[in-house]
Formats: sequence, structure tokens, C-alpha cells
Amino acid sequence: MARSSLPTITAGEGGLNRYLDEIRKFPMLEPQQEYMLAKRYQEHGDRDAAHQLVTSHLRLVAKIAMGYRGYGLPIGEVVSEGNVGLMQAVKKFDPERGFRLATYAMWWIKASIQEYILRSWSLVKMGTTANQKRLFFNLRRMKGKIQAIEEGDLRPDQVTEIATKLKVSEEEVISMNRRLSGDASLNAPIRATEGESGQWQDWLVDDHESQEDTLIEQDELETRRRMLAKAMGVLNDRERRIFEARRLADEPVTLEELSAEFDISRERVRQIEVRAFEKVQDAVQKEARERAQALRLVDA
Repeated sequence: MARSSLPTITAGEGGLNRYLDEIRKFPMLEPQQEYMLAKRYQEHGDRDAAHQLVTSHLRLVAKIAMGYRGYGLPIGEVVSEGNVGLMQAVKKFDPERGFRLATYAMWWIKASIQEYILRSWSLVKMGTTANQKRLFFNLRRMKGKIQAIEEGDLRPDQVTEIATKLKVSEEEVISMNRRLSGDASLNAPIRATEGESGQWQDWLVDDHESQEDTLIEQDELETRRRMLAKAMGVLNDRERRIFEARRLADEPVTLEELSAEFDISRERVRQIEVRAFEKVQDAVQKEARERAQALRLVDA
């Protein structure tokens, strides 16, 4: 199940086309097939079973990776990092829990890709302020909301709207948009094999049940909500209020406003926010370890 045994995206104009065409040749697995392969790997360390589980989900990795094209990084490396996450998911997947591998693997794939992005984008590129970091990770979402999908610079009215909603300067919006621009659209036309043509996104669509994507998204969202709600139980009332206001609100409350609300300094609010985030993060990681341990005990 080594990375070298998987298809790779070669350099050149047709590299991505060839990769997408190659991974589409791997068959999708029926639920029972997936279960039996996962049990074979879990109980006997069957590498062939693991390889089949990985290759049958390479299209899922490609589909997720395409969602991160706006960060100016080579798509081949983004896909490769996603494949690493997929392999980690296969290693830790427990088929007895009753859900499909795709649902579980999505977490690992996204985490691996996001870690790669953070490693690749230095603080100098991202900006050193909290506002600039928030802009870095939210600009594309905001552009989608206001249908600013054209290539190149944003219109002045779009810049103003994004700057207002994200509470950053218009200059920061323009600068960050230019840094993140330049990648091809998912709707860009491509030429495939044997004279076929289409768009990037056409090659990422699963030929099988379309309900799977919806179920995966619903399951992921519900799991996130449960884990976050439980983890936030470690916070006291003040920490919870600040954490929700700064990290979960659609329009984050400013340090000044929270400073006035609690009659403490802005720096103290920032310290409480950071500490609350660390406590929630630790609680989520602890729960994940405990759940994994419980599963091992049940199987023992």
C-alpha cells in the first residue's frame, strides 16, 4: 500500500487528464465487497485487500483535492497528499462500525490536504494577523456566495462587500485575491482520450449512486456537530461565550466588543480565546483516542 504503487500525476499538459482516466479504471466496491476487504486487512494484514480499498477510492481523493485548487499549489502534490490521508484512513478503518469507508476517509483526506496547504503557505504569504488568516481560508467561499467567479481582479463593489463581511481592509482583499488567483476553473474544458471532451468536474463524478455524496456530507456534518458540542463541555461560561463569538459566529465579534462585555483587556480576551480553542482541540483528540481504544477492546 505504498504511495509509489499508486498512479501518479506526471508533469505536462496531459498529466492530470491521464491520471483521471487511469483512476477511473479501478472498480467501485459494493458494500459487502468493501466490508470483506476491510476485514481481511484488519485481521490478517492483507496488503492486496488494502490496495483494493485504496484504489477504489482514488476518485474520491481527486474530487476533494479539486476543491483546493485555489491555493496556488501543484494539483499533483495536493492529490498525492490526499492519497496519503486515504491510506491512513484505510489503516484505521473499522468495518464493524456500520458506515462506508468513504465517509470515514473524507476526514483523513481533507486533514492531510489542509496540513499540506498550511505547510506550503508560510505566514509571510498568508499574513501575520488573525484577520489575514481568516481572509486566506474564507475568500473563496465569500466569492462563491456573491458569485464572483470571474478570473482576475474583483470588481470594486465585490471587494467592498467581502471586506465588510470579513472585517478586513479592501487592500487586503485585493492582495489576497491576487495571491490565490491563477488556477483553472473546474468548468474549464479538457480533452480526454479517443476524442472525448468535457469539463474537469465531469471526470470527478461517480458513475454509481449519487446519493453517496449527500450521505457523506450529512454524516460528516452531524459527526462534527456532535464532537464539537461534547468538546465544548470543558469550557466555562466565559470561555464558551468568547470561543463561540470568535470562532463559530458567521460574523466574529471583535476583541473590543468582548473586552467591553467582560470588562477585561483586549489581550486578555485573545488569551482566553486561544486557551479555549486549545481546550476544545484537546477534548476532541481525547474523545477520538477513547473511541479508538473502546473499539479495540470490543474486538479483542
